[in-house]
Amino acid sequence: MKLDTVVIGAGVIGLACARALAQQGRDVVLLERGTRIAEQTSARNSEVIHAGLYYKTGSNKARFCVEGRRKLYAYLEARKIDHAKCGKLIVASGADEVDRLKALDAQAAANGVEGMSLLTGAEARALEPALPRTVDAALHSRETGIFDSHAFYLSLLGDFEQAGGAIAYCSKVLSGRVSETGAQLRIVSDDQEAPYDAEANLVINAAGLAAVRLAAAIEGPHVDALPKPRFAKGHYFSVSGKVPFRHLIYPMPSAAGLGTHLTLDLAGRGRLGPDVEWLPESAEAPFDYSVPDALAQKFHQAAQAFWPDLRLEHLSPDYAGIRPKLVGPGEAPADFMIQNESGGRLINLLGIESPGLTSALAIGDHVARVTK
Repeated sequence: MKLDTVVIGAGVIGLACARALAQQGRDVVLLERGTRIAEQTSARNSEVIHAGLYYKTGSNKARFCVEGRRKLYAYLEARKIDHAKCGKLIVASGADEVDRLKALDAQAAANGVEGMSLLTGAEARALEPALPRTVDAALHSRETGIFDSHAFYLSLLGDFEQAGGAIAYCSKVLSGRVSETGAQLRIVSDDQEAPYDAEANLVINAAGLAAVRLAAAIEGPHVDALPKPRFAKGHYFSVSGKVPFRHLIYPMPSAAGLGTHLTLDLAGRGRLGPDVEWLPESAEAPFDYSVPDALAQKFHQAAQAFWPDLRLEHLSPDYAGIRPKLVGPGEAPADFMIQNESGGRLINLLGIESPGLTSALAIGDHVARVTK
């Protein structure tokens, strides 16, 4: 089987890349090992549109998040997909956190993030009276929002198919080989008794949680430069009853994530999470997505920094997600890794965790540009 372009993985990154490439005029086949689009990481997140303030200036995360956020709001408006630019407050208590908050504000400015304001504790409480007096300062991000991510995924798939793209479900890439003349892939499909081979001019590896291991299974010069895959689990708890906040409320970020924060859905329901639980180095799919009841105490304690009136009995286990990491616990956060190898015949998209959802349209457009 001879193909022009193959995109592996129908999560939000694969969908965005496949859409951009098909709209560019390429003949694209999207391979998805599952039975539906966006079943893994794309289905297990906070549905937050990030402004782009957390990420090191000049990094892929900073660049793609800011560009992707602008593209995403425009796309949601054009397609009438439900969303709300509700904004968020990052709260700080104590001199050390306030100093870190000011540094975060400076980084946001360096990243070109609009709509940022540094607030005193009193100003923050004027916006959100439920915040405690222990909050000494807050950073107000007006560009942060929430949206219906699943409607977004379906819209991307519709764009892709309208541009002539085809999707093959239940199709798993086992191995391959890439050279400057093209790529060979061995694929197994649920409706085939034996694996089959396909040749492609271009392969985009957007396999999410499996992306590093898939890249290692495709022979080529890129293999020596691959990082070791690591995974971090994040749990979420839903909050029953009325939430006394109109903005998303975040604590100061940690090394591995943005801290256990309060997000809202489009109906105003509250949710706490995610936390960060590093999985063993040997971890691999299928992952355990259960949420232990016993974690409620930990979540309740974390929320006390910004919501002291929250009652433990209002928390219920909701869902969990797995982040594809390129570093382990205690190491500096890794950037999105985009490997463009063998004369542009293979592009590996590795470690695309948060803010991958916000960045998706920008990443897709980038891939389309570098493969012209």
